[in-house]
Amino acid sequence: MTAAGWLRVGLAFFVLNTLLTFENRWPGLGVRYMPRLSFELCLGLALLAGWVAWRGALSARAATGLALGTAALVAVRYADVTAPALVGRPVNVYWDGRHALDLIEVAARSWSWWHVAGVVLALLLGAAVLVLVARRAIVELARALASTALRRGSVTSSAALALCFAAYVPDQRDTRWFFSLPLTPTLWNQATLLAQVLWPGHGKAALGHGPAFDTDLQSLRGPQGAADVVLLFAESYGAVALDDADLFAALTPSRERLQHALAASERQVVSARVRAATFGGASWLSHASLLSGIDVSDPVRHQLLLASERPTLVSHFARHGYRTVGWMPGIKRAWPEGAFYGFERFADDPRLGYRGPDVGYWRIPDQVAMALLQEQELSAPAATRRPVFAVFPTVSTHAPFEPLPLLLDEPLRAPPANASGQSASKGYADSLRYQFDWLARHLERTASSRQVLIVVGDHQPPGGAAGRNASWDVPVHVITSDPALAHRFEAIGFTPGLQPGAPALGAMHDLTRWLLLAFDGRAEPH
Repeated sequence: MTAAGWLRVGLAFFVLNTLLTFENRWPGLGVRYMPRLSFELCLGLALLAGWVAWRGALSARAATGLALGTAALVAVRYADVTAPALVGRPVNVYWDGRHALDLIEVAARSWSWWHVAGVVLALLLGAAVLVLVARRAIVELARALASTALRRGSVTSSAALALCFAAYVPDQRDTRWFFSLPLTPTLWNQATLLAQVLWPGHGKAALGHGPAFDTDLQSLRGPQGAADVVLLFAESYGAVALDDADLFAALTPSRERLQHALAASERQVVSARVRAATFGGASWLSHASLLSGIDVSDPVRHQLLLASERPTLVSHFARHGYRTVGWMPGIKRAWPEGAFYGFERFADDPRLGYRGPDVGYWRIPDQVAMALLQEQELSAPAATRRPVFAVFPTVSTHAPFEPLPLLLDEPLRAPPANASGQSASKGYADSLRYQFDWLARHLERTASSRQVLIVVGDHQPPGGAAGRNASWDVPVHVITSDPALAHRFEAIGFTPGLQPGAPALGAMHDLTRWLLLAFDGRAEPH
């Protein structure tokens, strides 16, 4: 083979290897070159050598098929290295794929049509170029492998590399240092996941035991009747808001305003940290974990839970005479999974009664959504209605954290003419500042209410906001006007004030048991 031939072969191998070994350029969606070797490419080279020895030249159809397969592996590689950087967890084809269109719609709503068209065109052209480049490289390698000497060398080298890969012993013998992390385990895990979801009769044993839900709710009852309970899942409210010095300082004025509103309305707050069931997204995993008391950090377990008849906080409160309300401004289309919880009233985006202008993709500002909940479900005198247990996942602190709505003095009477275009500032800190401020306004407006408000972060923000190697911890605040109830939470391990102690008391599903214990009037927590 001539020098030019060797150069072409070397370049073809380098291109294919680079396509299968790149890493994420943290934080963000970009990639960077990594000088590592692809184990799958080494095995593929040996298989290609065997094919050429058996069948001769590679047909055009076979070359195109291998190029398409390579492009698919590149897509898997991209998802495999990008998902942990952005959301702190591996990609899940079954679960994440179901929500891909929703994510695309969220992004598209913030772009003009020509931006969307440009991105789609760029993706199509990029995919076509990727297939063409991969095909040219594969054809070049197949042509070179017509040489018997090169075939033998390729097979021998692949066998030696396979032995190195197999000889690896964790913490003792590192014979894989020059390999990139292989893609095969990712493909195997995704196939196993699909099999578990689709395999019937898998549910009860896989879910394990949850709380008995055999406690009463007597600690919520008083001379004026039972207190309303609002479980507010604060979107993307993570421990980074407490642990990052700059972010903590930026939020201090709003946190102090919230503390002042608590004192002015004669309420107390106790706080703790818990470990969320997810990171950077997939909020429903934390929601399901807390509502069921079962560890639902695995999407497969979430599917199994929804197919079960397990009790939840919703059914528990309903059994004790509460009206249960699912207050879901972020749900825009049919949500059949919601039937599992059995809310007496389920109010999604179209059913909240919002008449103001749209504020970004999520449309309904949290302050207004809370005011609507207060007006429709919580404002009537306690003597004239049943107590309410409401579950309210917020949306205004959802990535991309903009546009931010205006903070309103009268959220139900004076909506801004064009709130979606009047965001005061951008970013995660601003969205959390808005959250603290509207919550303070709500406490001031409902000063005479016996409402128990449980504010729990559903997960940390995406990696770009949470920082590298961030924990999965989130804050929990229990706000009440009943000192005895606050004391019961303190006995469990909560600390007075808005600053929870560290480390986390437990996982998100452990919080369910603590709530049941604190609300149970038959025994003192300890």
